[in-house]
Amino acid sequence: MLDIAASLKPSARGELEITDVNRAYLQRRTLRVELLGRGIAWLDTGTHESLLQAAMFIEAIESRQGLKVCCPEEIAFRSGFIGAEQLEQLAHALAKASYGSYLLEILRGQA
Repeated sequence: MLDIAASLKPSARGELEITDVNRAYLQRRTLRVELLGRGIAWLDTGTHESLLQAAMFIEAIESRQGLKVCCPEEIAFRSGFIGAEQLEQLAHALAKASYGSYLLEILRGQA
């Protein structure tokens, strides 16, 4: 993929387009497609306005559900890549922020 990305040229709107990457894989006959299921969102953040919309979307989900979107430490813990002790160390390093508190809630089984 790095060779594909390195060969990309900005589009008419001045951005690198994921569609061009997909097209390159298709031309190489190596494109694999996976349908995204319910609960998955693709957020284009190529403009200031769309970046703000994406941030507001994520904030709404997190504040309404009490869960973090794409929390690497949580994913690693729930997938068994790290244990409770390592998650606790990571949480304590971030204890002054709400993110650290969230990680501690995971350990307590509250998130």
